[in-house]
Amino acid sequence: MKNQSKLFIAAALSILIFSCKSSDNTANDISLSPESGTTYKSGDAVNVNLKLGSAKMDSVVYLLDSVKLASKKDTSAIILKTDTLPLGPRTITARVFDGGKSQDIATNIVLLAARAPEEFTYKVEKVFPHDTSAYTEGFLYQDGYIYESTGTQGLSAIEKFDLVTGKVLQKQKIDPKYFGEGSAIVGNRIVMLTWKDRIGYVFDKSTLKVLNTFNNNVGIEGWGMTNDGKKLYMDDSTNRIWFLDKETYQQIGHIDVYDNKGPIDSLNEMEYINGKIYANVYTYDMILVIDPKTGAVLQKVDMSNLWPESHRPSGYDNTNNVLNGIAWDEKGKRLLVTGKKWPHIYQISLVKK
Repeated sequence: MKNQSKLFIAAALSILIFSCKSSDNTANDISLSPESGTTYKSGDAVNVNLKLGSAKMDSVVYLLDSVKLASKKDTSAIILKTDTLPLGPRTITARVFDGGKSQDIATNIVLLAARAPEEFTYKVEKVFPHDTSAYTEGFLYQDGYIYESTGTQGLSAIEKFDLVTGKVLQKQKIDPKYFGEGSAIVGNRIVMLTWKDRIGYVFDKSTLKVLNTFNNNVGIEGWGMTNDGKKLYMDDSTNRIWFLDKETYQQIGHIDVYDNKGPIDSLNEMEYINGKIYANVYTYDMILVIDPKTGAVLQKVDMSNLWPESHRPSGYDNTNNVLNGIAWDEKGKRLLVTGKKWPHIYQISLVKK
């Protein structure tokens, strides 16, 4: 097997060398600007310039992420408008045609949010009880009840409890070999992720009985989930939020989350509120408000001292039991937040700094 591997590598190298030698030498003269990795703010106009050097061409087609932008018969610059584009890396390709043949010259840019996020803090309006054994992953509110999915190997579950009293009304554990993660209500179902196992659960919302499971091959891991009524949103430990079909749970798109400086990783529990995504950032006392169309961070909410460390029991595990849980009462317009194994749920309002 080792000899076969060596032969394969030698053959691949031979093909690569032959390909390089047999390619048109004029290709080295062609260049495309802006330089790869150049950053722009959303709304900036990007001048895309093709330089042929000694090469010749009949025409050129420009593409953005494989979608046609423009075609030309000359090398005059094109202007790429960015105000409606999703943020993050964008690939620009010039497909140069000459004599019935074509070659692609590519570069890429990184698109950041147009401006720094607005800075907010919070005001506590009410406090409700929360189960201190619940390692909060998904946190949902509907019609007076909290639906919470929890992690921890062997103890992961979905449960329903009364917001005011904290009394658990129903609870359904999942297979003890799985670590539960985020969840979302979809009609009369609750959809729940698992962490590294690439399995999703579907529960009946009324009884919490397991209706079925599904394979979840989207992203690196299963973290947070929310629903806008048309599709599901899922994050995976990175700055990417995936779009899933709410019936098949298959990937249908994504956005990458950026502020004006760069990507924001470790997005965790999420809630869709008034056309925006609210997301915890794992291990940070922070909530982000994100544009679901572009991935731009519109607001940052400083949640420091919501449950002050000075009020916590001696020896409490502050490293793991972090802020994580955002629920929205659509009818009452109430924002509810909590943390992993925290004793309280807080009803808060946002206050601009």
